[in-house]
Amino acid sequence: MDDSTTGHNKLARHNRRLQALLRKYKQLHQLQNALIQLSEQASTVPELTLLYPAIHHILEQHLPSRSFYVVLQNQFTQALELSYFVDEKDGISVPMHLANQFGEGVTGHVFRLGETVYYTKESMQDAVKDGHFKALGSPAEHWVGVPIYREKTIIGVMVSQSYNPTQSYSDQQIELLEVMSLYLATAIERVKKRELLESEVKIRTRALMQSNEALNSEIDHRKKALERQQILFKIAELATRSEHIEDVYLQVHQIIRSITFAENLYIALYDKESGWLTFPYCVDQKTAASKPREFAKGYSELVISTERVQLIDSHRAKLLIENGIVERAVHIPEENRATSWLGAPLKTSQGVIGLIACQAYDHKYEFDHDDMELISFVSHQIAAVLQTHLANQALKASYQELEHRVLEKTKELRQTNLHLQMQIDERKKIEQQLYHDAHHDSLTGLPNRSLFLTQLERTLQVYQRHPDHHFAVLFIDLDKFKEINDQLGHHAGDQFLISVSQSFADCIREHDLLARLAGDEFVVLLNHLSDKQQAEDVAKRIIRVMQKPFCMKGICVQSGASIGITYSNKRYADTDEIIRDADAAMYYAKNAGRGRFEFYHPLLTAGKNIQRHTEQHHLCDLPTHFRSTEISNLDDSNDGKRGKIRVLEAFGEHPVLGSTSFDILKKFAAEKDEQIEIELKLLQEAQNWSKQFDGNTLFSCSTLLLEEHTFPQLQKHLNASQYKLCLLFNELDVRFASSRQLENLKLLTQSGVAVGINEFAKDRCDLTLVSQLDFKYVLLSSTFSKRVLQQSSYEVQLKGILAVTACKHIQVVAKGPAILNFQTLLEKHGLKLFFGKQQSLQAQNLYDLPDSELLAE
Repeated sequence: MDDSTTGHNKLARHNRRLQALLRKYKQLHQLQNALIQLSEQASTVPELTLLYPAIHHILEQHLPSRSFYVVLQNQFTQALELSYFVDEKDGISVPMHLANQFGEGVTGHVFRLGETVYYTKESMQDAVKDGHFKALGSPAEHWVGVPIYREKTIIGVMVSQSYNPTQSYSDQQIELLEVMSLYLATAIERVKKRELLESEVKIRTRALMQSNEALNSEIDHRKKALERQQILFKIAELATRSEHIEDVYLQVHQIIRSITFAENLYIALYDKESGWLTFPYCVDQKTAASKPREFAKGYSELVISTERVQLIDSHRAKLLIENGIVERAVHIPEENRATSWLGAPLKTSQGVIGLIACQAYDHKYEFDHDDMELISFVSHQIAAVLQTHLANQALKASYQELEHRVLEKTKELRQTNLHLQMQIDERKKIEQQLYHDAHHDSLTGLPNRSLFLTQLERTLQVYQRHPDHHFAVLFIDLDKFKEINDQLGHHAGDQFLISVSQSFADCIREHDLLARLAGDEFVVLLNHLSDKQQAEDVAKRIIRVMQKPFCMKGICVQSGASIGITYSNKRYADTDEIIRDADAAMYYAKNAGRGRFEFYHPLLTAGKNIQRHTEQHHLCDLPTHFRSTEISNLDDSNDGKRGKIRVLEAFGEHPVLGSTSFDILKKFAAEKDEQIEIELKLLQEAQNWSKQFDGNTLFSCSTLLLEEHTFPQLQKHLNASQYKLCLLFNELDVRFASSRQLENLKLLTQSGVAVGINEFAKDRCDLTLVSQLDFKYVLLSSTFSKRVLQQSSYEVQLKGILAVTACKHIQVVAKGPAILNFQTLLEKHGLKLFFGKQQSLQAQNLYDLPDSELLAE
């Protein structure tokens, strides 16, 4: 008995254990199903408004939750806001009214507490009495609030309540709510992200659709533009491809038919002078070709008078007739009246020449505004084509009539023409001779002043359009021409002029122009120049030719030429200025000793102003300042300031020209004594300036200081051992110096004064000067430096200069533009010292005339 009782108890305990496990398994199974359903809903529902009902539906399967709501905290206002609400007693208006008071009720209490709370009706009333929260809404029999967490932060409360006293919440059901709340935050986040993604997709889809619509609109627009362009091409081809006007009308009809309804079309032309309309082309299914008529009140006349496209349907046609705007000349049967009519004026620069019209019958087609736009678009081009063809047709008819009349007259004029032709040929010969005589010198056969000025005017106009096409004018005056006339007679003088003109012609190029102005004055126009040196070379050739004696009747007479040169310049506005400046330069060359050339300088034409200022301001009294330019040494071993070589230049503040180099001003000294006085004054000031420099200072002087009566004063001013001043003499002056001047130059070098030669090898490379005199420096001319780089033949001369100067320990300085590439090229030829000419800052306010190098000769 005891054994059976014990066995029965064990079996009962075992059953109870199995029942507990079964209940636990059912609970876990329910929980698992609920979570799976929650995950599926979170993955499938498109928005939160559908997620909460799905959660509510899941909970209803496992616990009494017919009254269920979810409250979430607003992340911006921090207030508790209702997200979902279903209640058996309270409608949605109650919680919406109390939406801002959730924090004061039991829901806010759970949110603050952060734990699951289960209240019965009695326990909730006790909590209200204790002041934990306020009573809101209808009291529930059973109330469960579960906090919703996102990670460790509470974001809201999920509430389920029951109004049935018998429907309470078990621990397993509360646990299910807690587990659901844990996954609810994740589900809400997933649905929100999906909502955001779908929103972005919708926005992008909408933007893409708008972009596609805009693109399609643009494509349609471009298609229409292309179609119109092709129509224009077709119309344009009518102007060249069709010879007969009838073909043009037919092709115009085909073009209109390609863009709109044009089974019935006619073209009318309007003659404004006669006031008649003609219909050269008409295709119509109801009526035959229209006959010409006077201008009246029809549809066609309405288009021509208004000069606008007219669209007329049956209703508008009736109104036009009732208002008297349109009148029908003859009665037209109803069946033959157009139900839709479209006409466009053919407008040209000369006005309206007609119209083109399309019409439809029996409502077969109704023209609209698109048709108006198209026919208006093509009517202008068609009008131009028709105008051209009509003009060509009229011209062709006129030509044919003229040709017929010419043929009739040709027979009558043939004999007369033969006689006239002989007279015309004779007259042409006479006219050619007269033209030649009018534009050429009768003695030398050279162009005269008139022809020269005409050609100079053309050359100046070309230069003004193309500033790189330089030119020069040489004004030549023969020296001692009066002596030739006096000694040999006027006939010999004429022969001399003829000989001179032939010699001058041999000194210029074929495309240059040589002319005789008057008497012994000649001019040369040099075109297509790239450098002033080219004009200088021509002048030198002419001077050499004129150095030959002219012999006749056993008597030889020495003549020469004084030449003034003007080079192209932007300031020249007319030919008179060019001739004036060349003439002024010629007179200066003649006054300076004849048998030479001079480039124009503003001082030559400053006129009375300069004369007045030079009277009031003696050149010696002008304010003076100096500018020094260091000679570049391309040898890197020459560092430091000691041993530097500088070129010192003197400038005077001229009252007319402003700051101007004394190398230029000295040339215009009134007298020789004044120039010597200026030279000595500048030399003394240069000695004082050289005190502040280390190394050698080079200063330009003229050979006037070497003359017999001036040389003692020069010796008093020099102190070679103290100031290290090196005197620079121009190579041309040294070449033509007197024997006394050369002796004094040697005395200077023997007394220890440093002497240099400037502008060496400009005309020719005379190594005799360098070998005979003890120069310390030789400054090559910029012209020679350029020629060395441009022509290989000058490299031989440079090698000779370097060889002689090396033997005599003379330093050679190259001159040219201050360009690094220029210096580098000269360095390859063995030159180390370099002097950039424009660095010497010549007078800045002068006209853009020949550079200081040419002016200072």
